[in-house]
Amino acid sequence: MTTAPAAMQLATASPEATRNLGARLAAVARPGDLICLWGDLGAGKTVFAKGFGAGLGVEATILSPSFVLMGEYAGRLPLFHIDLYRLASAEEALEGGLLDDRQAEGVVLVEWPDRLGAAIPPVRLDVRIEGGGDDPRRIRMEAHGAGLERYLGAVASEDPESAGVAS
Repeated sequence: MTTAPAAMQLATASPEATRNLGARLAAVARPGDLICLWGDLGAGKTVFAKGFGAGLGVEATILSPSFVLMGEYAGRLPLFHIDLYRLASAEEALEGGLLDDRQAEGVVLVEWPDRLGAAIPPVRLDVRIEGGGDDPRRIRMEAHGAGLERYLGAVASEDPESAGVAS
């Protein structure tokens, strides 16, 4: 019997609030964490990733890795930012070496994780972002696996009004 993942829904009022959410979540990141970013083009996945990187202390500019497939950044933990948009299947990601053992030392953010299909790891945090442009974003976070609920707790313990986040 499969149990439903722990989940939380919230909204961010602006791109800056989406970035701030990413930074708050990075505070509880641990080596080996996988975060899957779901959403349409322009939903704010890379904005979230920039905030997450800032929360890890990454000083480099985080760019959308659409053309290079993976960006690697140094911070409190190494950050591996992967974009699978241009890939057709999990085989392409695996054969291309986008997922490897050294990522266990850091945090992996994956945009377009649907490209992994059945190969998507079962232990992960899903961040589903809906919205676009400067409009508010609806965000659903689902913790799949023991220990990942800490991400939901990181948001619940903050003052949401000060960050432009509403539950």
